[in-house]
Amino acid sequence: MNQKKDGSVFQSGREITVKEISEIQETVCSFPNLPLSELTATICEHLEWFTPSGGYKLDACMKLLEKLEEDGLIQLPAKREEYQRNRAQKPIPLTNRTDSTGDINCALRQLGPVRVEAVNDRKKTALWNEYVSRYHYLGYKKPFGYFLRYFVVSECGFLGCLMFAGPAKAIRVRDEWIGWTETQRLRNLAWVINNSRFLIFPWVHVKNLASHILGQAARRVKDDWLKRWGYSPILLETFVDPKYYHGSCYKAANWQYLGMTTGEGLVRKGKSYKTTPKMIFVMPLKKDFRALLCSDELKGRVVE
Repeated sequence: MNQKKDGSVFQSGREITVKEISEIQETVCSFPNLPLSELTATICEHLEWFTPSGGYKLDACMKLLEKLEEDGLIQLPAKREEYQRNRAQKPIPLTNRTDSTGDINCALRQLGPVRVEAVNDRKKTALWNEYVSRYHYLGYKKPFGYFLRYFVVSECGFLGCLMFAGPAKAIRVRDEWIGWTETQRLRNLAWVINNSRFLIFPWVHVKNLASHILGQAARRVKDDWLKRWGYSPILLETFVDPKYYHGSCYKAANWQYLGMTTGEGLVRKGKSYKTTPKMIFVMPLKKDFRALLCSDELKGRVVE
């Protein structure tokens, strides 16, 4: 969060004026017993601070409040231990419904129509979670924010899973390639989405299936995202670990390789971590994607 000489600050691409900071201080003082989650939602409402889908911009607001507290401008209610416990992910029990159905080894055309189907009900969501937990090398992690799950289906049954979710906060190679400023990135990052999971089940051995799936997903995700979240993404990204894969299916599906990540996580105060460098692939969904991502014209259900 950057601070200007007049006392206003920038958070997630939005300027918070001195008057708004004063109003935040008044709200915090007026409701000392309000749970932190409700306080954050209240302040979002007062600021008319919304996500592209029309919900409150809670994550950005929470970061703003934490920074104001660090600067001694407000004192927030303590985070409840119960809330932290409830956020912990519980192990997913494995059942025979995700057992192998037997090897599928054939040509793509022999599978019949292959469909990418959005997962919208609770039963299929639980099944998707179990498949990914059991067979994806990264396992299953509960998604945060916006996301869409997909099953890959044919006459042979389920063949695999995909998920699109929120993008990396900041990746130097990607951000330089887009050409946006830090303010533009913070404001428009939601219009980039990440193919965070892609799994073809280990008993499925069909040449060109992976690139065929990616092509289908890229063609429909804009409309599915609009229907689910109220706005259409502009750019797809993904990260491929070269220890396990070469990214061949992304290349075959016309995704563009940009380079490697540094292997260093997002810098946070008092925290640092490293991971192995990943290959970065992107797929623009609109021809004028750079102009749009660098503009202030992107709007969702609610005008920010």
